[in-house]
Amino acid sequence: MLMPAVPTFPSRLFARLPSAPPSLAFSLSANHLLWPALQTLDWEPLVGRHYAIRVKDLGLSLCFTVGPRGFVPDNGIPDLTISATARDFLLLLARREDPDTLFFSRRLVSEGDTELGLIVKNLLDALDPDAVLSRVPAPLARAARRLMTG
Repeated sequence: MLMPAVPTFPSRLFARLPSAPPSLAFSLSANHLLWPALQTLDWEPLVGRHYAIRVKDLGLSLCFTVGPRGFVPDNGIPDLTISATARDFLLLLARREDPDTLFFSRRLVSEGDTELGLIVKNLLDALDPDAVLSRVPAPLARAARRLMTG
């Protein structure tokens, strides 16, 4: 089952938002969901670098840095920018699509520091989805698990 494309209305709405509110929401969510799992890995190379995640079909940019206590919204020039559609990001999160496949088919674009991009990819690959999902409310975790199993 393919995931549907994002409807036009939310895309127009997100494209008009300044980057600060979505970046703050992303950072708060990432601190709750990802930070505890990342701390079990070698996350030190991420600290002090600037990142942007661009959701192309939504016109949404999430800009942040990683500090010693987690994710922080940021407006600096990104060292690494990762761009894809919302559908492709969801496929990656659900582990239904491999980042290398998306990269080589040009559906996932990485710009900036290539070495940093590989570090991020390897850290995300090393994350235990169950450790992340354990921090999500039960109904959302069940939905995410269904999505991951296809």
